[in-house]
Amino acid sequence: MDREALTKQLIRHEGIALRPYLCPAGRVTIGVGRNLEDVGISEAEAMVLLNNDLDRVEGELQRYLPGFNDLNDVRRCALMDMCFNLGISRFRLFQRFVAAINNKDFTLAAQEMLDSRWAKQVGERAKYLSRMVETGKEMHDE
Repeated sequence: MDREALTKQLIRHEGIALRPYLCPAGRVTIGVGRNLEDVGISEAEAMVLLNNDLDRVEGELQRYLPGFNDLNDVRRCALMDMCFNLGISRFRLFQRFVAAINNKDFTLAAQEMLDSRWAKQVGERAKYLSRMVETGKEMHDE
């Protein structure tokens, strides 16, 4: 079977949707006719999406925070986790936090993380990430 020809045929019939939509049968669908409700995605597909998202988040933070690459791995990881959760547009609203990061005042940055509606919404995640930012050390589950 010629998979390339079949792929072209399916794209011609199904189209390519980069955002979810309701198909004629009323099912949430994406891509080339992928029925998310009945088929979902595989773990491998979820990891491809995650890796793409991490590349995007890292690029956004590199553009927004000039000193991002100068931070140690643990602090970069914490910022990427936070930005992944918030999205870059909401992350940018944390102006005092960003200023503290830029000034390398990691204690103040950690306090700013915790003094937010986001911290109340995500609970333990914010505490965990703020400790990573403050100490620059890997946190272990306690």
